[in-house]
Amino acid sequence: MDNVTNTLLTEFILIGIPYPLRLRTFLFVFFLLIYILTQLGNLIILITVWADPQLHARPMYIFLGVLSIIDMSISSIIVPRLMMNFTPGIKPIPFSGCITQLYFYHFLGSSQCFLYTLMAYDRYLAICRPLHYPVLMTAQRSALLVAGVWVAGSIHGALQAVLTFRLPYCGPNQVDYFFCDIPAVLRLACADTTVNELVTFVDIGVVVASCFSLILLSYIQISRAILRIRTADGRRRAFSTCGAHVTVVTVYYVPCAFVYLRPEINNPLSEAAALFPTAITPFLNPLIYTLRNQEVKLALRRRMGGSRTK
Repeated sequence: MDNVTNTLLTEFILIGIPYPLRLRTFLFVFFLLIYILTQLGNLIILITVWADPQLHARPMYIFLGVLSIIDMSISSIIVPRLMMNFTPGIKPIPFSGCITQLYFYHFLGSSQCFLYTLMAYDRYLAICRPLHYPVLMTAQRSALLVAGVWVAGSIHGALQAVLTFRLPYCGPNQVDYFFCDIPAVLRLACADTTVNELVTFVDIGVVVASCFSLILLSYIQISRAILRIRTADGRRRAFSTCGAHVTVVTVYYVPCAFVYLRPEINNPLSEAAALFPTAITPFLNPLIYTLRNQEVKLALRRRMGGSRTK
């Protein structure tokens, strides 16, 4: 181990997703379209929430705007690098770039978990405690909660990055994954990673399990409240405000649990599951919220109608 410090790695090579060479161009174009549509869809949601006076002052849509920012950011740190996998040649990522990618992925990913929980709590207050909602969820309080989401996410991301890269990396530099994530990078460390793997499993497991449990409890209470509504139209409108959130939570949490609660990632199913929180979910969120949320659709129509009249 005396020569370890003389041979520390300065870069990694991301192996990427295995694919037939004949599909190289198709896959490059596919993920390019996914990336463009993700940015465009989330930007439309963000502009609609910001520009529509009936939406931008309401906590539910403030949270939706923050979700769009997170989706755009996660897509930007993962998908362009993924697309490089479908071009000829070896394109290493610097050691500092790998740290940055891992940090921002876990910072944004944990922030998204916390935000989904916050959105569920907002729906719980709106449906189960409607008379207290204007007092309990003011614009100032929602802004403070969003700030708390960012702070908690940054602490989580920093913890994971520090724990991962405090280890020496002196041997092979090929990361058998399509981005710098904890399980794939740890396999290259020139030291015992047992403590890191345990801390990662517990830390991510606690974040995912606690957030999911709180969301589940919120929706159990919401379902009970909705079932007590006497009119079918009232129940339908209440369910419609929650349907989009339930859908995106399911699409996000199931693949994350599959990847991080099963640390052995060197199999195609894990890589396919990891594509959801990194590329597919950010693309689907704008579609889900515009198709399932009547208020967002009406706001889009108002904006489009206003632009035509001008």
